[in-house]
Amino acid sequence: MTTRHGFGAKVAAIIVLIALADTLAFDGWGAIPGIFAVAWSIVLLMTVKPFRHRAGLAASVAAVSFAVILLEDPSLLAWTMFWTSLSLAALLTRHRFDDAWRWTQRLVLHIVCGIVTPFRDIRRLASVRRPAGRLDVPAIAKTLVIPVIGSVLFFTLFAGANPLIGAALARLELPSFAILLFHALLWVFVMFVVWPSLRPHPRATRLPLLRPAPRITDLPVGTLILSLIAFNLVFALQNGLDLAFLWSGAELPKGVSTVEYVHRGAYTLIATAILAGLFVLIALRPDSAAARSPVVRRLLVIWVAQNFILVASSVLRVLDYIETSMLTVLRISALAWMGLVATGLALICWRLLANRSSAWLINANALAATIVLTTASVVDLGAGAADWNVRHARTGKHLDLCYLRELGPSALLPLIALERRATGAAFKDRVAFVREQAYDKLSFAQSTPKLATWRGARRLETAKRLLGPTRLKSRGSSVGRSCDGTIIPPPPAPPPPPAAVQTTAPLTSATEQ
Repeated sequence: MTTRHGFGAKVAAIIVLIALADTLAFDGWGAIPGIFAVAWSIVLLMTVKPFRHRAGLAASVAAVSFAVILLEDPSLLAWTMFWTSLSLAALLTRHRFDDAWRWTQRLVLHIVCGIVTPFRDIRRLASVRRPAGRLDVPAIAKTLVIPVIGSVLFFTLFAGANPLIGAALARLELPSFAILLFHALLWVFVMFVVWPSLRPHPRATRLPLLRPAPRITDLPVGTLILSLIAFNLVFALQNGLDLAFLWSGAELPKGVSTVEYVHRGAYTLIATAILAGLFVLIALRPDSAAARSPVVRRLLVIWVAQNFILVASSVLRVLDYIETSMLTVLRISALAWMGLVATGLALICWRLLANRSSAWLINANALAATIVLTTASVVDLGAGAADWNVRHARTGKHLDLCYLRELGPSALLPLIALERRATGAAFKDRVAFVREQAYDKLSFAQSTPKLATWRGARRLETAKRLLGPTRLKSRGSSVGRSCDGTIIPPPPAPPPPPAAVQTTAPLTSATEQ
């Protein structure tokens, strides 16, 4: 069995990481992923030593950076980027970097093969002959099985027969089976997640991989020319309508409202641009006869330019929708995706015109996606959306306080800014209530060590400074409040009971009176 990078050191490292995970896994989340990620990075650097290769060094720096981001403000995206960087650092010690498509496949194989890696190493470890004088752990375990099990069995019987032993055993507070099972599952989970990064399976970098892009029979030049002419005409119709009504603001025909035209089709148009890019990618290879045709190249440039207009119109639709309603994290993500689509179209066109390889195109797109995802893992998109909505809200009626409350601590500082300039006692009280919800949630998290984060600490300190000692408190409500802070009115009082009907005759008649 190989001892590359020190098998014993890796066993000790996995034991330390399992113990750390077991210590951190209870009573909170907060910066715990960041703490574990930093420890995992240190273990990888000390045992696998990926920094001895240039690509491995870059991946190691990225992994440590994302571990720090997880300390700052943990998120699923940041954890995914950390794991990807760490896995790349481990695998790059076995294979050089070629293109992102092949390495995406290797990462998938790394996950699949990682399931069997612990079993594989345990089996190989058990089959290794140990030199004389060294401890034979499996043999010692086999020797101790019968004495340990027998002693536990007899002690249990004696506890039932002897009240002194039984009372002593009853005073022992043993953990429940559910807790023991949870610990065991956690240990196994950490081992299966971490161990493959310390000892990657050889097949993760040696299995035959799929080709970077499908290759089809080159289409005739005449077919491509006719296709590009037809596509340009169809796209010109859509872009002409957008330029006439969306960009210039001209009056639409009767039966079509501006809201319907603006809000309809933004994501469908992006799908159209993606299909256009795929067509160019598959049908036009840089070394094909069609790619060398001047007519095809001119038509292609015109078509890509029309796709840019299409993407720009989609962006304008989303911006108009934001202007009329509000900015959300999902819409920020949509705008970022549209930017990636536009970048991909430009790279596809440049690849064809500059005769670049498929690997260059894949790596360039992967780099653009990495930049966007890294930015999204660093920036608090929720805080950005809340700040934009607060600054651009014309009145309180145009501000969705329910969404700001849903954002939680991310919206705390924008809510404080809104509260300071809010007018109207009722609206100010609603804002104060939503702000209190976000403040209390953040304050509770920061007062719990295992929930605290660096970003949360800075945000809470800023909030305390802005609010001051005489912060506004919302009015109490016996019934409660809705998500936007509106006081729920009490239920109407039950109607009074009907008056009793007089059934006895009067003492005197009307004539006597």
